[in-house]
Amino acid sequence: MLKTVNRVLLTLAGLVLLCLGGAVLAAGLNLSVPSWWPWSGPHDVLLSTARRTKWRGDSWWWPVVIAALAVIVLLALWWLLAQLRRARLSEVLVDSRDGDGARLRGRAVENVLAAEAESLPGVDRAAVRLTGRRTSPSARIGMALSAHSEPVSTLSGLTTGALAHARESAGLAELPAEVRLRAVKHRARRVS
Repeated sequence: MLKTVNRVLLTLAGLVLLCLGGAVLAAGLNLSVPSWWPWSGPHDVLLSTARRTKWRGDSWWWPVVIAALAVIVLLALWWLLAQLRRARLSEVLVDSRDGDGARLRGRAVENVLAAEAESLPGVDRAAVRLTGRRTSPSARIGMALSAHSEPVSTLSGLTTGALAHARESAGLAELPAEVRLRAVKHRARRVS
C-alpha cells in the first residue's frame, strides 16, 4: 500500500511541477502561452507587490500561513518516517490442507523465534522481525552474543533449531533469514 501511495503522490507532484515549470519557462522565453495564463512575457513577475502585501495587515493571515506550513512540515515528516520504517509482517499464512488455511500472528512467530534463539548457549539477547509476504516470509534476526559464545555453533543451532522449527510449524517450504551477530560489551576483569 505504501508503494502505491508513494507512486501516486510522486506522479502527481511531478506532473504539477512539470506543467508549472514548463509554462513559466515558455512565458520566460516569450513563447506563446494561453490567454488565461497569468504570466505572458519575460518581464512579468510571479507575485506582484499588491498581491504579496494584500492580507499582511489582516489579523488572520500570519496564523493561517504558519498553520498551513506546520501541517505541510508534519505531513512531510510523517511521509519520511513511513519511508524509513520497514514493513513488519502482521500475519503468516499456514497451509492447513483443508482449502482455507490458517493465520498466525506475525508478532507471535517473532516472539517464539526470539525466545528460542535466546535459549541457545552464548546468546544474551535476540530480536526478530518478519518481512516479506504472508505466504513467503523472511526473517531478520539480530543476536547479541556473550563473550564466551562460539558464533559458528550459535548460527548452526539457530539454523537447525529455531528457524527449522518455525519453518516446519508454519508449513513453509523455506524461511530465508538474515542474521546479524554482535558481541555484548562487557567490562574488563581485573586480575589481582
